[in-house]
Amino acid sequence: MVTSSAKKEVSQKETSQVAARERALGRALAAAQTAHDNKARDIQILDLRELTTEFDYFVIATSGSTRQMHAVSEEIDHCLEDDLHDRRLGLEGYQTGGWILQDYGDIVIHLFDAKTREYYRLDELWTGAKRVPFTPKDPA
Repeated sequence: MVTSSAKKEVSQKETSQVAARERALGRALAAAQTAHDNKARDIQILDLRELTTEFDYFVIATSGSTRQMHAVSEEIDHCLEDDLHDRRLGLEGYQTGGWILQDYGDIVIHLFDAKTREYYRLDELWTGAKRVPFTPKDPA
């Protein structure tokens, strides 16, 4: 027999999981918007929850230069860490250029230059992922 306290505990756990998923999506959308605000293009958000347990979302964007990739990366850090109180777990490629990866645990941001994005075709590698609709909000 399931007690009412056990039911309440399951309900609280489910509520917590839903809140975490919504928070991850909100942060992915915020990262995408920040990339857009900093002139990145071809921004995609992939929902990977049904394909892997490692992370929930990829945000993929293309920048025109290494300098622009650095600016986008830094602004995403500012947005997620300062504004949304998240913590980056890892950063790869910042010094080498071509591809910067920012790991926030449940979301991973991939910033590419055009040549590197075309070469790796990350969007195609994860073809089974659902695309999250993203319509950037232009500054007023």
